[in-house]
Amino acid sequence: MSEILKVEGIKKTFGKFEALKDVSFTANSGEVIGFIGPNGAGKSTLIRILLGIIKRDKGNAEIFGKDVWSDSIDIHKRISYVPGDVNLWSGLTGGEIIDLFIKLHGGGSQSKKDDLIKRFEFDPKKKAKSYSKGNRQKVGLIAALSVDSDFYIFDEPTSGLDPLMEVVFQEEIKALKEAGKAILLSSHILSEVERLADRIVIIRQGQIVESGTLDELRHLTRSHIILETENDASEIADLAGVYNFYQTKHSVKFDVDHHHLNSVLLKAGRIGVTKFESSPPALEDLFMKHYIHK
Repeated sequence: MSEILKVEGIKKTFGKFEALKDVSFTANSGEVIGFIGPNGAGKSTLIRILLGIIKRDKGNAEIFGKDVWSDSIDIHKRISYVPGDVNLWSGLTGGEIIDLFIKLHGGGSQSKKDDLIKRFEFDPKKKAKSYSKGNRQKVGLIAALSVDSDFYIFDEPTSGLDPLMEVVFQEEIKALKEAGKAILLSSHILSEVERLADRIVIIRQGQIVESGTLDELRHLTRSHIILETENDASEIADLAGVYNFYQTKHSVKFDVDHHHLNSVLLKAGRIGVTKFESSPPALEDLFMKHYIHK
């Protein structure tokens, strides 16, 4: 894999407000980076810097080894971008706008465009002023996915789409990844990021608070355990690392820290386990840890 995006020590202030504080991460070819954080965390500010729309105050940001500010015109020839709310020309049809976007990019695949229109169940003949938010998003997605770019930036791309259309988008992202493209995916749909991302970057109040693969980040939260045992399992509640213990007549449920799981399994083995279920922490657990419990 080759490095496509390199962000080092990016800082950005608006007046006295520090929007980004020493943000650093990378993205490689054939890799999906999940970029998550609530409104106001700094995601869109960083994306605007990467697009050359606003200038960073400090740090370095490069795409294809080129500076995102001074070389933005060259960079734009090889990237596709879809914002969270696509603004359209109300007097044009969706099809006309898609064709315009593709032309501005330098050309795309007619067959790919037609296939995407069909798969997204999109009517390109209607005027843009009649489109719902979901249909406006489809215009941006169809246009972006119809061209052959090397780096794709999606900022809340499925906002307004129904679940079936989200699946179509996810299939397209997987195809781009297999084709060796780099993707930066900013999304509030945590299950979508969890399903697609190779690495995850969590931003909070302008700072990167965690980054890594989902497996690498799972140590931050507890696994959920359900046990059915032959004998009383109440002793498990007193073990280190066990939380939220709940016992019924035939089973127990609890959460356990990753590094205490072995001692729990040893104790459960002595009690006599007839059923064991373990659920690893989801990305949402990681997200909530940083935004609810801090």
